[in-house]
Amino acid sequence: MPRLPRIEGSDLVKAMQKDGFFVTRIEGSHYIMQKVLSGEKITVPVPVHRGKILKLGTLSGILRKARIDRERLIELL
Repeated sequence: MPRLPRIEGSDLVKAMQKDGFFVTRIEGSHYIMQKVLSGEKITVPVPVHRGKILKLGTLSGILRKARIDRERLIELL
């Protein structure tokens, strides 16, 4: 299994948009992303702080909640 890439929140938002997520609102420095997957609405907050790399635990948690595996993330980037 490949390692998680070290990316910023803005890069993650772009990758998630390619996977079908869309930004529903922005609250401070967090983008609230949503996607409807087989009738279920998935809502995931993504912190976007300019120039800061997401911590691995934060990135892992976002991917788990968004139901995106590591290989898919690398494809989307």
